[in-house]
Amino acid sequence: MSGIPHDHYEPKTNGEKWLHSRLPIVGLLYDTIMIPTPKNLNWMWIWGIVLTFCLALQIVTGIILAMHYTPQVDMAFASIEHIMRNVNGGHFIRYLHMNGASLFFVAVYLHIFRGLYYGSYKAPREITWIIGMLIYLAMMGTAFMGYVLPWGQMSFWGATVITGLFGAIPFIGESIQTWLLGGPAVGNATLNRFFSLHYLLPFVIAALVALHIWAFHTTGNNNPTGVDVRRSSKTEAEKDTVSFWPYFVIKDLFALAVILVVFFAIVGFMPNYLGHPDNYIEANPLVTPAHIVPEWYFLPFYAILRAFTADVWVVMFANWITGGIVDAKFFGVLAMFGAIAVMALAPWLDTSSVRSGRYRPMFKWWFWLLAIDFVVLMWVGAMPAEPPYSTISLIASGYWFAYFLVILPLLGVIEKPEAQPATIEEDFDAHYGKAETPAE
Repeated sequence: MSGIPHDHYEPKTNGEKWLHSRLPIVGLLYDTIMIPTPKNLNWMWIWGIVLTFCLALQIVTGIILAMHYTPQVDMAFASIEHIMRNVNGGHFIRYLHMNGASLFFVAVYLHIFRGLYYGSYKAPREITWIIGMLIYLAMMGTAFMGYVLPWGQMSFWGATVITGLFGAIPFIGESIQTWLLGGPAVGNATLNRFFSLHYLLPFVIAALVALHIWAFHTTGNNNPTGVDVRRSSKTEAEKDTVSFWPYFVIKDLFALAVILVVFFAIVGFMPNYLGHPDNYIEANPLVTPAHIVPEWYFLPFYAILRAFTADVWVVMFANWITGGIVDAKFFGVLAMFGAIAVMALAPWLDTSSVRSGRYRPMFKWWFWLLAIDFVVLMWVGAMPAEPPYSTISLIASGYWFAYFLVILPLLGVIEKPEAQPATIEEDFDAHYGKAETPAE
């Protein structure tokens, strides 16, 4: 499975040999769990197991909720109340599902920013990074459609606003919007479609996760130094790595246990903290909420969407150069999806020969400014689209694109990296001390 030299599974009993010759699933699991892993991984490498837990949690709780949910506009809101009040443990299952989505996005954002800092997107891991971005897009689609299902005020109007974005696409936008909604407006057909896709997409995500794991098991894990595991011999590889089981499995399970203490505290004592009050009011097409706000994990890109108004010079220029085809609304849509696209293109936009940000002194400043910028975008995304929030969101959006399109390419040319350790073993010994060789 991996290019790193290591012992592979060898069936011993006749039963194991019989199964291995017909379906080598035990060997696949063995090679997965015993894969040599860089021994200097830090605590930022715990998010993979958290994400795996979240995916399993969302699928299991989602299936249970689907047994009691009615995807019909006159009954959807009441079916949620039925789950909360009448189904045994229904309120607990729903709160797990609701807050599980938030934990999912907390983990994925930390996972992504860890990859951006340590250069996990660089060769030979470009495919792993792209698959990760596809997982993220599928997560966003799943979460958006799931938010519509309770059929509260924010569900209905959020669906109206977001699906309206597709109508901004020139020439074909209205047809795409009608096809997506199943009619001229958000209604019963929309709810049915979103319910079906919300149920289906987690299994697509699970398939992409399997590809993601396969991809990084093929290339090997990145690590905080960005230095590759030595592959010339099994002896050298063993100096740089330890097997995933039991070392990192136990470490990951400990981290997961700590995170779950916080998670269950939120589920038990403040389950509605991250929800919007208007979504506890049944959807009414005749009453528009004063301020339409998506879930917190969409806010950074929602801020980018709203930042580019008709009086922004880049929008005016795009409108002029295209003869009016690219108006402010369409430009905002392009910017929102473009913000994710430039992140996906990081493997080709980053021109530095050094992988890890640990050894890039100039890069560190710009990266941490990007992290702050992301939090600022999240904040202004929840604010009204008026000064000074509109100005702040425009500046923050500008920096997001500047980081990927200008700063990353330039840093590779002008930055002088610090000295890197020659091997993972050298870095490990520097941090934890060199193990003494036992006396013979």
